[in-house]
Amino acid sequence: MSDRQCTVLLYSDDPQVRDRMRLAVGTRPAPGLEIEFVDAATYAECIRLVDDYEIDLMLLDGEASPGGGIGIARQIKDDRDDAPPTCVVIARPADRWLAAYAQVDATLVHPLDPVTTGTTVAELLRTHAAA
Repeated sequence: MSDRQCTVLLYSDDPQVRDRMRLAVGTRPAPGLEIEFVDAATYAECIRLVDDYEIDLMLLDGEASPGGGIGIARQIKDDRDDAPPTCVVIARPADRWLAAYAQVDATLVHPLDPVTTGTTVAELLRTHAAA
């Protein structure tokens, strides 16, 4: 049985945050899943990648500036019927209400725990594949 190839979009204005997200997810977050990453540093890049590629999951930095991941998640969910599942990384657990308003599928909290991050990403990818 071969691994399922999934494309995960990493969004943050800070390349170090994108690197930390990539490391926390890993290229094989669960048996049967292999991850390819594409990076976006701006809102425009994020939209272009969602439009041009088959993105299986968006992992967005809620603390990015000037366009935060929560706002980008809401915009994509509003604009597209086929929006990929979305996970937003936030700095304060209290911001989960805002992420819920933006219709994100999951939240993670900085600093990222690799076990929680990998499990969350794998669950979102498997749930989306089954839908």
